[in-house]
Amino acid sequence: MNKLKILNDPIYGFITIPNSLIFDLIQHKYFQRLRRITQMGMSYLVYPGAHHTRFHHAIGCVHLMQKTVNVLRFKGVIISEDEENALYAAILLHDIGHGPFSHAMEHSIVNNVSHEQISLLFMECLNEEFNGSLTLAIQIFKGDYSRKFMCQLISGQFDIDRADYLKRDSFYTGVAEGNINSERLITMLNVINDELVVEEKGVYSVEKFIIARRFMYWQVYLHKTGLVAEQLLIRVLKRAKELTLNGKVLNASKSLKYFLNNEISLDDFNNQTLNIFSELDDFDVISALKDWQYYKDFVLSNLCEMIINRNLLKIKVKNKPIKKENLENHINKLTIKHSISKEEAEYFVFIGQISNQAYQLKHQSINILHKSGKIEDIVKASDQLNLKALSKPVTKYYICYPK
Repeated sequence: MNKLKILNDPIYGFITIPNSLIFDLIQHKYFQRLRRITQMGMSYLVYPGAHHTRFHHAIGCVHLMQKTVNVLRFKGVIISEDEENALYAAILLHDIGHGPFSHAMEHSIVNNVSHEQISLLFMECLNEEFNGSLTLAIQIFKGDYSRKFMCQLISGQFDIDRADYLKRDSFYTGVAEGNINSERLITMLNVINDELVVEEKGVYSVEKFIIARRFMYWQVYLHKTGLVAEQLLIRVLKRAKELTLNGKVLNASKSLKYFLNNEISLDDFNNQTLNIFSELDDFDVISALKDWQYYKDFVLSNLCEMIINRNLLKIKVKNKPIKKENLENHINKLTIKHSISKEEAEYFVFIGQISNQAYQLKHQSINILHKSGKIEDIVKASDQLNLKALSKPVTKYYICYPK
């Protein structure tokens, strides 16, 4: 069987699968599930084109990692064949632990278990199945490998994950401000003292990358309509879980029922739970929403109907924290109007906060390599823009309530 297939990608054109291990991992049912997990959660309610999947993104990351390995080898960085394969496997599987609608489910289906932790569990499970061939990939993924730059390529301020998702998400949403030149950025990469650096010629591409990230967060990832839809979805699952634990029977797929009936934390993730999680995707949730919109519970039926018909809550975003009396006022109005309890009204009236930090000064900085050999942080190296301002977190506060 020919395992060195070629895939056609709308962003990069033809992508080659580098070896048979990567092909077999792509073919595995755990990875194929990513075809049924949207990359951008509920953002398609704002940007109709944003229906691309985690599968798309992971394949794009492998392509960029191949380019990176070639560039670094050309510049004299020694990367063994085992390390090369480990980098491909680690970047391919870095998002395999995402649940339905990506981030919306992290804190509602399971108790405080992040997608990175579930990704690691999947990788360890696959490692057994593939006779230990992912051991090095797991080390790199966890950031434990001795060669630091390899860990930075998987997770850092400029990593292959970001190089793909900014370009891909801006393409599918049509938000041109997020489009970065990831190929040029990769061509400018080098390794000094085992750390990733960007050559001086690439300084403007790095500036563009940081600014694109800021735009994409405010315009796309933290867009108020997408935000309110995601909050509604979290509340649907919270309510469904509440009703189920109180003995009510809700129609749902077998795998979704399992997570509604059980409180699952990281300690409960044995192989059986992982297998059930691997059967869970966006379609389980959408079909449940369609069914639950007719359920006799006021809260559950209304929340589901809002998402299905995109008749969402009103959301106001402010620069200052929301006053408590403002929140109480909306809750009281709703309890009187629909004769519901305060607890039920709080599903429809709530506050929260969002913050955007395009560049974290203290966290694995992006270093620029000058022709003189001097290395300095992009914030100091940049002469065009005040990047220091972009390294400060900006926090905004929101309130949601029925129209």
